[in-house]
Amino acid sequence: MSTGKPAFTEFRDRLKKREQMLGTFLKMPTTQTIELLGTVGYDFVVIDQEHAPLGRETTDMMILACRASNITPVVRVGDAADHNILSVLDCGAIGVMVPHVDSAEKARQIARACRYTGGSRGMGNVTRAGRWGSLGGMNAHKKNADSEVTCIAMIEDLEAVDHVGAIARVEGIDAIFIGRGDLTAVIGGEQQTDPKTTAVVEKITAQARDANIPIIILASNKEDALKMRSLGASTFIVGSDHGFFKSGATAGMKELGLPLA
Repeated sequence: MSTGKPAFTEFRDRLKKREQMLGTFLKMPTTQTIELLGTVGYDFVVIDQEHAPLGRETTDMMILACRASNITPVVRVGDAADHNILSVLDCGAIGVMVPHVDSAEKARQIARACRYTGGSRGMGNVTRAGRWGSLGGMNAHKKNADSEVTCIAMIEDLEAVDHVGAIARVEGIDAIFIGRGDLTAVIGGEQQTDPKTTAVVEKITAQARDANIPIIILASNKEDALKMRSLGASTFIVGSDHGFFKSGATAGMKELGLPLA
């Protein structure tokens, strides 16, 4: 049921309710792609600072495009440094995805960086996140931000597998994202649906279900998504902007089939 707030701000609530949501990674430094995805109906995007050349100014404009297109902006930061998290939150990111969270201690650090109350987030209410100071003072901004911001821990290291339960139970961690790509690379699998990877994922999801925390995952296809849903995943990422562009361009070339006979 709608709260009267923009849909992009409801990501955390929908995540907690295990509503099925669909997003994609963004790696190209452009705002038009976001506007297009908004018309298609994607629930969220993950602006990928870790694996793409996206600086603060570009990320700022991409977040603005998300909010204008009513699609939730999540940013995968390059690392867990507090200033990186603060930067994207002040720009108006609703979610922060942090790579290589392999311990409860690191989870506590990133959770604190995402929160004002009980946390360490630096005050900045005259920002896009604070609607440029129009929320009615610092306390109103703190309350609004702490209710909307979504802190996502990425589980992608073998060292993290035995600590998923502890990570998931850290106050302020809202969800985990299972990085099957990194896990597959470490264990020597061929692809993220490799049986060796799936065995590790099953250990992770069992702990996540026990801790009652939402699970986000990158799905290869519908069959893979259904398998991951059976393990507890409710929020799915499919592909990326440059992947969509390449597949569309390839299909167009094959369709026309130059040179024409």
